[in-house]
Amino acid sequence: MRPQVVAHRGASHDIAEHTLTAYLEAIGTGAGGLECDVRLTADGHLVCVHDRDLRRTAATKGIVSTMDLAELNELDFASWKNPWSDLDDEAPEVDERGVLTLRKLLETVADHDRRVELAIETKHPTRYGGLVEKRLVEMLRDFGWDRAGAPVRIMSFSFTALQRVERLAPEVQLVQLFDKPNTWPMLRRVIGDDWVLGPGIAMLRDHPRLRASLLRSGRDIHVWTVNTEADLQLCLDLGVKAVISDRPRYVLDLLDSRFGVAE
Repeated sequence: MRPQVVAHRGASHDIAEHTLTAYLEAIGTGAGGLECDVRLTADGHLVCVHDRDLRRTAATKGIVSTMDLAELNELDFASWKNPWSDLDDEAPEVDERGVLTLRKLLETVADHDRRVELAIETKHPTRYGGLVEKRLVEMLRDFGWDRAGAPVRIMSFSFTALQRVERLAPEVQLVQLFDKPNTWPMLRRVIGDDWVLGPGIAMLRDHPRLRASLLRSGRDIHVWTVNTEADLQLCLDLGVKAVISDRPRYVLDLLDSRFGVAE
């Protein structure tokens, strides 16, 4: 079975993560889905940022949850990826200031001429608690994407966060992320019947008994972050439904060589 390829924070191996350029590149290479992390700003906007603070991606000690959208839009979220790009003729051209909002990413996907799915991860813990999921579901309703069949799924390491989404939008697909094998015995007893499993690839590599247990569960499996041929092969052996990768074009090429070019 050919899995869906989901671009992790966009085509983030080559282009600064969570920038519109990274997502457009991923769409252009044929990725079936896009993954993003969302956090809530001090003035209530959902923005695509992974880390709690901005030292790694915007060269500031600022905390996302304490800053307004206008403050974030004054920052450079792109140049950290290739600080010598002015001297590199082959470097991707990324001329962006400001943070990518989730609404902008949703609009980009909605306007595209083919179906592209979104895997949205809510980050916890956060000072805003359940407000993150509440705002997220409200935004999905704006797009009519809070119903079954919508091109969106919500992921989180927080079981409680996914329970919130289930109460607010019971038809939205949910993905329980986890990266520690000792959490699986508890999770398999409490997660919803139709929830998807989202294990990390490193955990799957190191724990063959866990792999077997996940297979016996009969649940769909979406694996992160799959960047090598060996890891992709492991996923194919497990029959996973989606692989989340920093290198969507590379993984698509590997799958094309195995299954033929996707329509």
